[in-house]
Amino acid sequence: MRGDNNILRLDGANMDIDLTSGDKTSWKQTECPWNEAEGTNEHKCAVKNVSICKYFCGIEYLDNVLCCYPNKNMLVDNKQKK
Repeated sequence: MRGDNNILRLDGANMDIDLTSGDKTSWKQTECPWNEAEGTNEHKCAVKNVSICKYFCGIEYLDNVLCCYPNKNMLVDNKQKK
């Protein structure tokens, strides 16, 4: 489907997305608010071939994660119920 500015919106991406790299990257990374609330490092936004976090709302150019924690993303919930 073609969106604004001739950008294609492609369905079916399969990728790993997380905010758990800590000091392993050369760039600043915001901590996952769910991990922060639980004092853990186990939650991932998306795990390739496995799952999408119930709080994950997408990616904004270039590498910003959209997160709705502590409210579930109802679009993810709806897709999982089908």
